[in-house]
Amino acid sequence: MSTQQHSSSLRREKRSFMRDIETLRVLSKQTETFEASGLNEEPPHELNREALEISLTIALMLHATPINETHVMRKVVIDGSTTFGFQRTAVIALNGMIKVDDKNIPLKIICLEEDACRKIKEEYLTSYYRLDRLGIPLVEVVTEPVITSPEEAGKVALAIGRILKATGKVKRGLGTIRQDVNISIRDGGLIEVKGVQNLKILPQVIKGEIKRQLTLQKIIKELANRGIKEEDFIYTFKNVEKIFKKTKCSVIRNSIEKGHTVLAAVLPQFSGLLGIELTSGLRFGTELSDYAKFWGRVEGIFHTDELPAYGITEDEVMALKIFLEICDNDAIVLVADKPENVYDALNAVLNRAKQALTYIPNETRGAFPNGVTHYLRPRPGAARMYPETDVPPVPITQTHLNRLKETLPESLEVRLSRLMKKYDINEKLAAQVINSDYGEVFEIVANTTRISPSFIAATLTETFRSMQRDNLDVNLLSEDVIQDLFSFIDSGTVAKEAIPKLLVWMIKNESVTLTDAVKALGLRMVTEQKLKEIIDRVIKDNEDLILKRRVTALGPLMGIIMKELRGKADAEKISQLLKHGIEETLNR
Repeated sequence: MSTQQHSSSLRREKRSFMRDIETLRVLSKQTETFEASGLNEEPPHELNREALEISLTIALMLHATPINETHVMRKVVIDGSTTFGFQRTAVIALNGMIKVDDKNIPLKIICLEEDACRKIKEEYLTSYYRLDRLGIPLVEVVTEPVITSPEEAGKVALAIGRILKATGKVKRGLGTIRQDVNISIRDGGLIEVKGVQNLKILPQVIKGEIKRQLTLQKIIKELANRGIKEEDFIYTFKNVEKIFKKTKCSVIRNSIEKGHTVLAAVLPQFSGLLGIELTSGLRFGTELSDYAKFWGRVEGIFHTDELPAYGITEDEVMALKIFLEICDNDAIVLVADKPENVYDALNAVLNRAKQALTYIPNETRGAFPNGVTHYLRPRPGAARMYPETDVPPVPITQTHLNRLKETLPESLEVRLSRLMKKYDINEKLAAQVINSDYGEVFEIVANTTRISPSFIAATLTETFRSMQRDNLDVNLLSEDVIQDLFSFIDSGTVAKEAIPKLLVWMIKNESVTLTDAVKALGLRMVTEQKLKEIIDRVIKDNEDLILKRRVTALGPLMGIIMKELRGKADAEKISQLLKHGIEETLNR
């Protein structure tokens, strides 16, 4: 290692050490505050027995073998998502199995753990979390590495989700069931993608990650063809503020005005590679930028494969290349921020670029809603678990397990058959109900109203899916609201056709009652007398059409009336009265 590299390494270690000292100081101050207020005096409670019963029920439904005694462990968490730096986890069962498409998928382990906080935003060196999820019991189901395709992974996740929902104890809505998926391919890295909330995009996430690694393998081969070696990387960062004194790039200009710095590093023979698209919406330069953001806490990087852009002119790029005396095939990376952050960011970029010569690093990545993954952090080590000595172990007796076995929820096959037979719905609708978050609501409404079960099922699945495609959050509708809506229809207060309008209005206007929605939209059912008057008027105004088209005039006239009364009258009732009126007109 050169003297300059050694000095840079010492600076990084010193900055890392100082950050650790500051973190410890803050945590110490928080602990003192808790102790002073008496909040830290109460010892941890024992394992939540209801959560243990639910997790054991899930384990038995997955044909797993519960252990004889649960022992709680602590898992080190240092990103701020837990208030005391660890997360509690307990092994519940081992060696389960689930069947998917005639293939037995072995399950390695089932755990019960406490959920962490939700990160809601980041601002420079500060991360903001919500505590509303902290400590909520969470069941983790881990499969053996036998899933061989993205589509199969989606089916396995769906099958596990069905069993979780069958207990009736799992919260519904996006984010309540989250998939962590480990992806590895030949000559690739071991990648863990965390927290895929939307099951539908899971195959897309896996396909995108596979494509990313395949493209990175092509970059490795191209770098080998270019003859680049590790010793070609020089960790010398040049100050280039003079070149950008009059720049129109807001990021660089603001950094200079704050008294920060602008440094540049050279990536030897990397020209043209940073702009390569690894997968849809993700370039290699973006990957390097993610590393800079994580290790340097900067906003991002600029590189010559994308310049001129962002207010940086062609003249500034040319001046940069001349100042750094680069070769034609070299690429330049720029970072503007506090000096210590810039050094850490550029070191991270060069280290990741050096890795690209020989291998794809193991990483933990996150998934955006569109399925594209992004760098989160390095893969954790194996030594992050240690015993929780403050929570006593809980024995799991055979008597306890036998009692749970007697009350297990019905299997998927049994439930599917029962729904079809009891409610006279077809297999497709029954499967949609089971796969939805509204299976229990469906049965309650079907058992307490006179509404067609097929209509209830179609509304809770197809109508709700259509609303989600329109970016409407149906999870804002509580089960009570849904049940009240069907009660309104059953009592004749509103028509079936009013359902979409009412649901959309209630999603967009939270904290209002269904009665308020009906009143605001003017969707209260018209009286039968009023309905007859409207139908008689439409028939009278369109007698020529009736005489010309006879019974086929029903369609056009139905359209005229529904345009006026949609949501205020039952379509079947309108059709009956209109058909009778047309027949009377023709008889006259």
